[in-house]
Amino acid sequence: MSFGGPDLAVLVLYMVGITAWGAWLGRGNRGGTDYFLGSRNLPWWAVMLSVVATETSTLTFLSIPGVAYLGTLAFLQLAIGYLAGRTVVAWVLLPAYYRGELSTAYALLETRFGGGARRYASGVFMLTRLLADSVRLFATAIPLAIITGWSYPASILVIAAATLVYTYFGGIKAVVWVDALQMVLYVAGGLIALALLQGAVDGGWPAILASADSAGKLQVFDFSASPAVAYTFWAGLIGGGFLSMASHGTDQLIVQRLLTCRNVVQSRRALIGSGFAVILQFALFLLVGLGLWVFFEGRDFARSDEIFARFIIAEMPVGVRGLLIAGVFAAAMSSLSSSINSLASASAYDFWGPLVGRRGGDRDPADDRAMMNAGKVFTLIWAGLLIAGAIVFISLSEGSPAVEVALAAASMAYGGLLGAFALGVLTRRVSQAGAIVGMTAGVGTVVAIWWTARDVVAWPWFVFIGLVVTMAVGALFRRRE
Repeated sequence: MSFGGPDLAVLVLYMVGITAWGAWLGRGNRGGTDYFLGSRNLPWWAVMLSVVATETSTLTFLSIPGVAYLGTLAFLQLAIGYLAGRTVVAWVLLPAYYRGELSTAYALLETRFGGGARRYASGVFMLTRLLADSVRLFATAIPLAIITGWSYPASILVIAAATLVYTYFGGIKAVVWVDALQMVLYVAGGLIALALLQGAVDGGWPAILASADSAGKLQVFDFSASPAVAYTFWAGLIGGGFLSMASHGTDQLIVQRLLTCRNVVQSRRALIGSGFAVILQFALFLLVGLGLWVFFEGRDFARSDEIFARFIIAEMPVGVRGLLIAGVFAAAMSSLSSSINSLASASAYDFWGPLVGRRGGDRDPADDRAMMNAGKVFTLIWAGLLIAGAIVFISLSEGSPAVEVALAAASMAYGGLLGAFALGVLTRRVSQAGAIVGMTAGVGTVVAIWWTARDVVAWPWFVFIGLVVTMAVGALFRRRE
């Protein structure tokens, strides 16, 4: 069954509507505080949905079914660590962020170490986000290429162009509210897929689960102690916990959202609530993957990220199919807009502002407006870089599902970032040089492991290793009293 007519109309109308709505939401932006922090007045539940949509989105929708298709339900073990890590961040780092009027995650490092540590950490974040979100953008070009027959580069450009419009005009308000809407849509898509698989497979879900069980695909817990196995209980609890501490405590992509809440209590609700939501999301899309494994009888695909997209195109009813593909695009657009806005925010506040003597904030409206204008320029620059990165990834994408590639890329830097924040919050004697050298050692160690020994040490352990190395090396550098 081809994708056209009503489906194409739904897709076009949805993308045009989302783009226009997002741009309209930014009509009240007057300065950097509005543009990057939503006037610090967004409701916690919308921020919670935005956090979940930003960290999962297209990779959840397309890649996680592929993970279960190729393996088991063991990926769910990561979500246990994700919830544990969020809880630590909620009670340790969030209060520190709300003690002052911080504009980025890395401003906290400046108050403890100095401007050099802030800029270095922000630079590490930028490189990491560029790598990980280039993968996200490429993953979403897959269904568009399948539907239209366009090349991957053309598909990437279409998605990025639509996203750039509402990100440029709407700022963080548009990003958060569009995130909330698209999360509802793609979760509904997963539920619809479960219902359709009930009718598409003889015997429905009882037969699907029986087949999966006989093949050993219902396994959730693996207590293996081998660091080479990516999805074990220990890798999930420890590796996933530290990954979540780093991503939700030190990554501007997520911290920026948490800073848009009215106070630390609401921010804490958004953060911990997102942990429970992620567990439910992962379970939903892993089950979809098991159903697809039975439906397609385990046949091979060139990319595991194509499996669910092909099911949508071939099996979904007319109209519903168009809405779900629209959900895939909306998911991608929200993740891409989140990345662009957070990168622009870090560029403006951590680099451009200090260089030209601008700080932003409500106390100086002219200064704050200048920060917003600079942020819009950086928005255009980062959009271009992410498009280029996604196109480069096309030739590197064979093999692992995109979700694993994106998480591994982010994990290479997260340990160093988390280690720097731990040195800043938990110690008082480590110098700025210690923070910078420690971060360099932590990131460098994990990159070396990935380059030479990734078959021996799986990616969920990267953050923990980077954290330990960063803190150990950083502790060698003491401040002069």
